Amino acid sequence: MKYQLVIFDLDGTILDTLEDLTDSMNYALKKYGYPVRTIEEVRSFVGNGLLMLTRRAIAPETDEAVIQRVLAEQKAYYKEHCADKTRPYDGIIELLQHLKQQGVKLAVVSNKADHAVKELCDTYFPNALEISVGEREGIRRKPAPDTVNEVLQLLQMKKEQAVYIGDSEVDVATAKNAEMDCIAVDWGFRDKDCLQEAGATVIVSTTKQVEKHILQ
Repeated sequence: MKYQLVIFDLDGTILDTLEDLTDSMNYALKKYGYPVRTIEEVRSFVGNGLLMLTRRAIAPETDEAVIQRVLAEQKAYYKEHCADKTRPYDGIIELLQHLKQQGVKLAVVSNKADHAVKELCDTYFPNALEISVGEREGIRRKPAPDTVNEVLQLLQMKKEQAVYIGDSEVDVATAKNAEMDCIAVDWGFRDKDCLQEAGATVIVSTTKQVEKHILQ
């Protein structure tokens, strides 16, 4: 077995959250009189947390007070509707089950708000994960390695024993900054070309390929 710990990104990697993110963003935009965004636009905006999503969605608005009001509205709506249309990607449940059966430890690190990460992980992956970590005040978000290093420390694992799996340029950079191996998946919010441009060297298209890389 090549890795003893797998740390997954959440949105775009193991959960398809795009429709709920789009609906919550558009609810807030509409409330404050801004044009709504298409699902493909929101796809290109995500990856750096909700604040950056909001900034990109209402660009070129630069008034910080306005950005914060729209963000607060988006957060409130998303908190109540984060699981309306969200679902695991095909094969993810089976992948987690197989890895767990082989004794691999599983964790999630996301730039989504910590309460939403924990709620979604508890809802869709009960008893599958050792730990799930989201964005919290005072801790740098990805691509800083802080949250990944936190998981390694809590689980008493070395970076050489772990791999980070994600779907975006942020995830590729996170693994690099944490000095960990990375597996990029191309079924999420970024395509293969984007991942290659970001420096990904291992890119997979199916959960079977993920499992093979981990257990080889």
